[in-house]
Amino acid sequence: MIINHNMNAMNAHRNMATNTVATGKSMEKLSSGLRINRAGDDAAGLSISEKMRGQIRGLEQASRNSQDGISLIQTTEGALNETHSILQRMRELSVQASNDTNTAEDRGQLSKELDQLTQEIDRISSQTQFNKMDVLNGKGDEPFKANIQVGANSNQAIEIAINKMDYKSLFSAQRVEATTAVADGVELKKTANVKLTVDGKTVEVKADPKEDKTLTKEEFISELNKSINADKDLAGKVEASFVDNKLTISRVDGSEEKMKVKVENSTGGTDLGLVETDSAMKEYKVDFKSHLVATSSIKEIDRAIEKVSTQRSQLGAYQNRLEHTIKNVDNAAENLQAAESRVRDVDMANEMMTFSKNNILTQAAQAMLAQANQQPQ
Repeated sequence: MIINHNMNAMNAHRNMATNTVATGKSMEKLSSGLRINRAGDDAAGLSISEKMRGQIRGLEQASRNSQDGISLIQTTEGALNETHSILQRMRELSVQASNDTNTAEDRGQLSKELDQLTQEIDRISSQTQFNKMDVLNGKGDEPFKANIQVGANSNQAIEIAINKMDYKSLFSAQRVEATTAVADGVELKKTANVKLTVDGKTVEVKADPKEDKTLTKEEFISELNKSINADKDLAGKVEASFVDNKLTISRVDGSEEKMKVKVENSTGGTDLGLVETDSAMKEYKVDFKSHLVATSSIKEIDRAIEKVSTQRSQLGAYQNRLEHTIKNVDNAAENLQAAESRVRDVDMANEMMTFSKNNILTQAAQAMLAQANQQPQ
């Protein structure tokens, strides 16, 4: 007779407990959809899965960051589109003002619209914002810069640089000047000319062979500029003027090169000056006061249009790059999600089979335990 121990009942109870625990784990996996719910399920697998999850969430955020970057670019590009329209209108006005059928009063009326347009360029530059950031105003002379985080890890950013687009920035040109003092009354004899040599190119203010003539400063400058503009190598690149009672020769073609200037009165071969200059940035003033000035303004506006076009092209390149970045990041996140799923997610069909097996065994153990408890003591 069995008094203290019912071995059959104990064996049935042990198997029932084991099957109950296994059934519970299967139910947990089936209800959560995860093969790994705690480190005890698969320590190494859990570590790998968590690293993958960090990468996946980082890539998803990087994709959103890139979308924000595109929004910034689109905001900026929209403002520059309007700047382009303004510059085209300014060019149209310059062409109109270049026509000498216009009186001084007519040109004055055109200048009123020009002034408003230049103010609007400055307003667009100073007030165009994205998330309260001035995207077209830069920091001093430095461009606006933004780093777009396009990866899940450090040092995975794309820098966007946007140049300042106010009037001064669009119409600043490299202006190189050489100055020398010249007394009023430049004598031009029948056999004498005044020569100007700029970087090896020589132009002359020629004397009238019929009469001796003494020119005022204004007359001399007028004659000198006519000679400069008649030279195809210097026309539109160099201009002469009097500034603070000094003859000033300016390079206005945007070149950053130094300029060597020599002014000579050929009567006695006397040098009026020999100057080598440094370059400096100066703002160009678009003006309609004369045919010559209005015509020069057309060239400067064309340069400004080219600056805006260059910046818009750069923005387009940034946007196209970010669009490809988004596709790549989304693809990487998708593939990494699939890999993480294989590590952590449960195989529902296989786990359902395991659950059914353990559930049947648990029920069988319960039945056998009941039978064992009915055995004679």
